Amino acid sequence: MGGTGGIGGMTAVAESEALATLHRVFGYDAFRGEQEAVIEHVVAGGDAVVLMPTGGGKSLCYQIPSLVRPGTGVVVSPLIALMQDQVDALRALGVRAGFMNSTLDFDERRVVEAEFLAGELDLLYLAPERLRLDSTLDLLSRGKIAVFAIDEAHCVSQWGHDFRPDYLALSLLGERWPDVPRIALTATATHATHQEITQRLNMPTARHFVASFDRPNIQYRIVPKADPKKQLLSFLREEHPGDAGIVYCLSRKSVESTAEFLSRNGVEAVPYHAGLDGGTRAAHQSRFLREDGLVVVATIAFGMGIDKPDVRFVAHLDLPKSVEGYYQETGRAGRDGLPSNAWMAYGLNDVIQQRKLIQSGEGDEAFRRRAAAHLDSMLALCETAQCRRAQLLAYFGQDPDPVGCGNCDTCLTPPETWDGTVAAQKALSTVVRLQRERGQKFGAVQIVDILLGKRTGKVIQFDHDQLSVFGIGEDLSEGEWRGVVRQLLAQGLLAVEGEYGTLVLTEASGAVLRREREVPLRKEPKKPASARTTSSSSGRGERKPKAAAAELPGELLPAFEALRAWRAEQAREQGVPAYVIFHDATLREIVTVWPTSVRGLGGITGVGEKKLATYGEGVIAVLASLEGGPSGSAPAAADTARDDDHWPEMDAEPEPDDWI
Repeated sequence: MGGTGGIGGMTAVAESEALATLHRVFGYDAFRGEQEAVIEHVVAGGDAVVLMPTGGGKSLCYQIPSLVRPGTGVVVSPLIALMQDQVDALRALGVRAGFMNSTLDFDERRVVEAEFLAGELDLLYLAPERLRLDSTLDLLSRGKIAVFAIDEAHCVSQWGHDFRPDYLALSLLGERWPDVPRIALTATATHATHQEITQRLNMPTARHFVASFDRPNIQYRIVPKADPKKQLLSFLREEHPGDAGIVYCLSRKSVESTAEFLSRNGVEAVPYHAGLDGGTRAAHQSRFLREDGLVVVATIAFGMGIDKPDVRFVAHLDLPKSVEGYYQETGRAGRDGLPSNAWMAYGLNDVIQQRKLIQSGEGDEAFRRRAAAHLDSMLALCETAQCRRAQLLAYFGQDPDPVGCGNCDTCLTPPETWDGTVAAQKALSTVVRLQRERGQKFGAVQIVDILLGKRTGKVIQFDHDQLSVFGIGEDLSEGEWRGVVRQLLAQGLLAVEGEYGTLVLTEASGAVLRREREVPLRKEPKKPASARTTSSSSGRGERKPKAAAAELPGELLPAFEALRAWRAEQAREQGVPAYVIFHDATLREIVTVWPTSVRGLGGITGVGEKKLATYGEGVIAVLASLEGGPSGSAPAAADTARDDDHWPEMDAEPEPDDWI
């Protein structure tokens, strides 16, 4: 579209054009956070490495330069299954977008190629493996390229949580097109991953931009695992009835059984994992995008790249492998900036299972060490008695608020800690006695039964009731002892060995047994009383308003629901997700401002020129049908009640789950 100045900065004309494009196409009046600096640098021709959280507006950082600079922006993305949705969303904004991947037939691919060569595309999405093909490189050489965007750049790093070999070849972009700026983007990266991205993509002169990783609208909560499916059901009934959300499980079997359990108990849920046929996966993904209130139960193969803004919760029934993975997964909640929950049920078996997976998995010793380090960081997050958000942000090198966030379980209900040194000595001594006196190794269940003095069949079979440690732990309950063992594993004072998950001492255990090291532990919380104050015969809690509408005055709720119904009809007619029409946050602002003309609607956040022309009259007609506005109040001015916190964004890719 427009020309640019040198790398030192945009010309005033280019800067004005970038801001004008933001307003005209996307419906926003100002850039947020690091976006303006990133866009200025890339439009001027500079390379950039951008670390920005999910929901932080990464996509605008390459979409705006693609629209402002001459030529087509080429986006390298592993989102093959979602490229069509991304392109549909851009076309709804009036952006000329296309994609090339294995889902296109010969004729469809030829059309896209012709559009690119004719300069009729603003953005072209490519899967990374296509850049290994000479035909693709030849095509790009014959066209005009505005910018190369490498999305989910952490895939290039073997220290990251989602390494992709195809990304290693992307350094050729800088070699073959040295005058085309490159921007590498990721939502999560530790310092080691950040450095490897820069090195492997051969971007030594790139300017680095690191945005805040804080998502203050997400409440982080981790609860002790008892009966996880029932705990999940209570969580959904009490806090998220009728809301869209994602539930993550470790195995395909658990995904299937959990989805069936929720459906049987009145929660509309579908499974998603790599073991399902492609048609079923696509159908379930499409339903999630296009329907309100559907729950998807999935392995980590699901969720990346889905730009669904109204996911109100992400729940984990099993422990994630890393903090990076956990952050990515929880970041799929609340992309519209409205209150959302990241909820996890976590217990002793999670720790044992993950340790076993690391030991038995493929990979060399260096890989196992990295996996163990990732798990240790995840366990530290689960076991901390301090602010969880602070722990999470510190992991990514960001200084947290020293007083805590006030929106995680450890801030809202600070856990008690206690001196668990004696308890730790008792547990470690039991492991020592079994090994030294009997030459035996057992798992956590047998250790706890011995400590409690339980004469179970297995205890009697092996004469463990004759050990000197038998019954020395009767001062604690079974649940408390399981918590002790879990925390000893998390602190590296016990280790898991072999396929049966037997417990053994570590090098650090001796210091505890010799009374040279204290062992602080979290107290296991009491089972909370149900939050439900009323219930129906079906056992459901009282239905609460959706988060998107919860902050609206009661008199505006009918208008909000009327606009949602109108939006759903538009989405069905066009075969696109509802959020492609308008986000909930935009609808909320519309009913708050209550514009009485199409021109007034143009002042609403998220309403660009294309959407105004396409949907403006329909929105005004819906409002006009509601008897002139909310009861007892005059329509507000169209330039009030602005909400600049909600930005469109497309993210990440499906992770493989063939390790399950």
